[in-house]
Amino acid sequence: MKMTWIALGLAIAAAMPALANEAQTETSPIKEMSWQAIEEQARGQTVFLNAWGGSQPINSYLRWVAREVESRYDITLNHVKVADIAETTQRLLAEKAAGKQTGGSVDVVWINGENFRTMKTNHLLDGPFVAQLPNWELVDKQLPVYEDFTESTEGLEAPWGVGQLVFIHDSQTLSNPPNSFAELLSLAVAFPGKVTYPQPPAFHGTSFLKAALIELTNAAPALYEPIDPTTDEKKFASITAPLWKYLDQLHAVAWQQGKRFPASSTEMMQLLDDRQLLVAITFNPNEAKAAIERGDLPESAKAFAFEQGALSNIHFLAIPWNASAKAGARVVINFLMSPEAQRRKANIQIWGDPAVLTPEAMGADETQGFELYRAIPEPHPSWQTALEAAWQQRYGH
Repeated sequence: MKMTWIALGLAIAAAMPALANEAQTETSPIKEMSWQAIEEQARGQTVFLNAWGGSQPINSYLRWVAREVESRYDITLNHVKVADIAETTQRLLAEKAAGKQTGGSVDVVWINGENFRTMKTNHLLDGPFVAQLPNWELVDKQLPVYEDFTESTEGLEAPWGVGQLVFIHDSQTLSNPPNSFAELLSLAVAFPGKVTYPQPPAFHGTSFLKAALIELTNAAPALYEPIDPTTDEKKFASITAPLWKYLDQLHAVAWQQGKRFPASSTEMMQLLDDRQLLVAITFNPNEAKAAIERGDLPESAKAFAFEQGALSNIHFLAIPWNASAKAGARVVINFLMSPEAQRRKANIQIWGDPAVLTPEAMGADETQGFELYRAIPEPHPSWQTALEAAWQQRYGH
């Protein structure tokens, strides 16, 4: 399968136009340049930002960013919408295999977790560059910005926002939401067809699996160590056995009898609004308020986390090693980390994504408008791949 992806990536790379960016490749060693020189070099560049395109609020926010960086820095920002950042990872692997050391098709990528580990391991990232960014000084270092799913970031990716796996319920139809995965199963048994989760490998679906496994194993230390099911088959089977038992029980009473799953968190929100589901899943602790503002959910919608806390991580921005517009990429990322851009991003009327800056940097009168839940750290990224493959083998249709 890996070779198939690489072949596909090579075909995609070959089919792409020569790119205006090809001529933008920097002639000076950017790591030694002053910030003023970087801003000067960035003028006139086109930056291709690969980011998930499945959210209209996020897409709208990035259109605002594009207008701002064009007027302020003479940078053209193009949002390349992808369904899964793994697509971008495979494209970069293909460019690496083809020996494309400059003039790459990606300038900035929105990543974390397994995709970051793959890019870092395969030397697909430029940097370290984060310390060059003036707005790095404003970042709240109490957040886990130095690690990404147990993997040291080493200045190869800049923090952009905070994610937490939380649930949403309509308090008019479910006044007492579950407080654990065990209670969620009890709810599903009591109300057949009213509980489900997004289908892995969709991000929210895989996150549901990880959070459930953490609770069911009491946060087994092995979850924070690398796992390879091909060489650690017995270990993997032993640790995950409670998860498969749980899912077998859940699927029997789940929405569509566990034969079909929502494709995304967005679909779950619609099903919640239609009262087909009692609970929806999101990775934004402020999504309930934002959805109410957008008119997507009733005012009785409320977010909640289980007693154990919420699976939490930072999402980051990185620059590929062969980016065509490395100066422009740095300027765009620095702007995205600015108080103005972070305040707008945190606004529930716009996106509602938690900021990564200190309260002082955000401003005394500018609060994020929500409270983060107790954080549960992400397992080692190798568990994500292993769980997705095992889930597909058992339940994929």
